[in-house]
Amino acid sequence: MKFIKYTYILFSVFFLYCCSEKTIYSGKILNDNDFNYDDIKNKTQLIKILGEPNYSDPIEDKYIYFTEKKNFKNFFNENIEHRVIVVFSFDQNNNIQNISKFTLNDEKDISFSKDKIDNNLIKRGFIEKFFGGVGKSSLPNTSQ
Repeated sequence: MKFIKYTYILFSVFFLYCCSEKTIYSGKILNDNDFNYDDIKNKTQLIKILGEPNYSDPIEDKYIYFTEKKNFKNFFNENIEHRVIVVFSFDQNNNIQNISKFTLNDEKDISFSKDKIDNNLIKRGFIEKFFGGVGKSSLPNTSQ
């Protein structure tokens, strides 16, 4: 009888926990309503005001800031309420050249290509395809 009682309590607690709503914040919290990005003129002012970026692109000399707010009820019900990505591009003198802002409204649908590239370098049989990741294997070289 105790087993049934404890099982019922455990199930009830688990059920109530799954029904509770959680809010999860990711990235730097940027308040877009009270902030004007045009006041920032160079890279040092940007770091002083917003802090270090979430990601810096050294190739194109860009700083990327990201913020996201999610409501999470359970595994099947996850809702993104707010997402902002702000990209700052710089010139050679570290002055801000361009500011790009992306929100959930800018999100595009991505279609995946159904094209496949055949691997003609190594021919594998059915057993090798099925059990290919099991055990130790050496890397193939050109002499095999």
